[in-house]
Amino acid sequence: MDFILRHANLPDGRSNIDIGILGDRIVALEQGLAATGATEMDALGRLVSPPFVDAHFHLDAALSLGLPRINRSGTLLEGISLWSELKPQLTTDAVIKRALAYCDMAVAQGLLAIRSHVDVCDDRLLAVEALLEVKRKVASYLDLQLVAFPQDGLFRSPNAEHSRHIETLAAETYRLGLQGRVAGSHLTSMHSMDNYYVSKLLPLIAEAEIAAIANPLINITLQGRHDSYPKRRGLTRVPELIAAGVTVAFGHDCVMDPWYSFGSADMLEVAHVGLHIAQMTSREALQSCYDAVTVRPARILGLEHYGIEPGCYADLVLLQASDPFEAIRLKATRLLVMRRGKIVAQTSEKWTALNVPGRPERVELNFVPGSIQ
Repeated sequence: MDFILRHANLPDGRSNIDIGILGDRIVALEQGLAATGATEMDALGRLVSPPFVDAHFHLDAALSLGLPRINRSGTLLEGISLWSELKPQLTTDAVIKRALAYCDMAVAQGLLAIRSHVDVCDDRLLAVEALLEVKRKVASYLDLQLVAFPQDGLFRSPNAEHSRHIETLAAETYRLGLQGRVAGSHLTSMHSMDNYYVSKLLPLIAEAEIAAIANPLINITLQGRHDSYPKRRGLTRVPELIAAGVTVAFGHDCVMDPWYSFGSADMLEVAHVGLHIAQMTSREALQSCYDAVTVRPARILGLEHYGIEPGCYADLVLLQASDPFEAIRLKATRLLVMRRGKIVAQTSEKWTALNVPGRPERVELNFVPGSIQ
């Protein structure tokens, strides 16, 4: 074999697993693998995960923070206004450079698949041209899907009768036989709907097999801005959607752009914030949040041969954590990122030298619950 990663824990709870890789595929997955590899590494009981996946992002605007100015109010509407001011100033080269810089950040964070919206409300289609070039450039190390997005809207006239509600999307999906091929993003209005209405809406979404993509960082930041108290949280009904059988993923949405000044391509941060907002703190719910940035968005994107099983692509992330709980709690360091059997990113272990008499010389934030009695 070309590479064997030994003594790994997997997100589904399996432990002390050896992962054998030949070429671009995982070919063996077992305890005590007898084969030898040209290169071997000991995971030391740490978590080996399939790569992170972002099912909802805006790569054309990423890293444009401060151009042409900062969003002072922090509102959605000022962000839209800012983007309209910036669009005439955009150049293809600048969009490409910022997008490639973000893709570098993504790979470093173990994020190897992104579905990005692309603004098509520009006669030049500059962002489309730029991101098609980026897609070509990153193809060997990152799956990038592009979706046409009318940022300025197709129906802004006060006389327009077109419905943009999830109810209509579900009905049309079912009518056209598009089950399993449609995703609804944000769905923030569901947070404010009354419970009885939602009890009828959830089965409709599930029957149409529409996936839901919540964006915790952005939803909690932009929604409810005009509320006093009690203040709405903005995130859609994630636990209820999951319970209804809907495939739910978390997206990053924005990073350092007119709408959101923060972010670092860290899908564990997205899961961490989503867990808190949705109050998904049980072990089962936490695992679901981990799945919302890995296996479920991979399903939404239709990624082939994704996962940690024989026959899957050798795309994986070694984390400085023992399980998904610790990975989300610490937003764990990505020690190694592999794409198609090749190491594309590595980071040193994170620890701190402590100079306190009578205490350990080295401190890590990793901590096994119940280890101190």
